[in-house]
Amino acid sequence: MKIFRVALIVLVALSILIGGRWYAYVTNTGSPYDEVGIEINSRLPLAIRKWGCDQLRQTFPNNPPPYGCAAADSRNWI
Repeated sequence: MKIFRVALIVLVALSILIGGRWYAYVTNTGSPYDEVGIEINSRLPLAIRKWGCDQLRQTFPNNPPPYGCAAADSRNWI
């Protein structure tokens, strides 16, 4: 039972760390092309990724979308 508790704590800590890094990327970034933020965002489920891309699009309306936020033509936002 102790191993399960430790594994759960590690999993929660990693989720908070990665989730916080992603949230900082989509809300308070200086550039939509941050490599770590793009990588995290591109691996999230579509609904969460769409919200993140919408936040980036509001902050950077004139920039092309980063990887993970591009539509099929690579020029428009999802």
